[in-house]
Amino acid sequence: MTGATVWLTGLPSAGKTTIAHALAERLRGEGRRVEVLDGDEIREFLSAGLGFTRTDRYTNVQRIGFVAELLASNGVTALVPVIAPYADSREAVRVRHQAEGTAYLEVHVATPVEVCSERDVKGLYAKQAAGEISGLTGVDDPYEAPESPDLRIESHTQTVQESAAALHGLLVERGLV
Repeated sequence: MTGATVWLTGLPSAGKTTIAHALAERLRGEGRRVEVLDGDEIREFLSAGLGFTRTDRYTNVQRIGFVAELLASNGVTALVPVIAPYADSREAVRVRHQAEGTAYLEVHVATPVEVCSERDVKGLYAKQAAGEISGLTGVDDPYEAPESPDLRIESHTQTVQESAAALHGLLVERGLV
């Protein structure tokens, strides 16, 4: 089986992880080997000790990219719902995949910050508004949206299943499922 890395980038509460899990369920149902590399879990276990400076975020993205490429090069579809706010860190992951001959797709879950702050899955927007935290991506810390992603999903205009289906369609189109 051909593996691939599918990086879902977007703001906090954009729907990245929800879409990734919906797609993973579908792919597993089709007999595919799939792993979801959740950003929060990675930070807890693989990148513990890293903060949220630009350098630490870059390091975190490179670590995740390394693991994703390792999985993908061994026939696993690695779904990576991780903010990865800086274009240069995402590009470095893409280049690593290209150098290894491993498929890599970048998907922008393009949910407006206003919608994300209403969803506020982890309460981050409320904490930022209350002055309890700073450095929230897309609010008081930069988010560099992909200029030409392989797919742009506007999760606020469609259901989770429709978003996952659009992503599945891209995998089919690219010969990755």
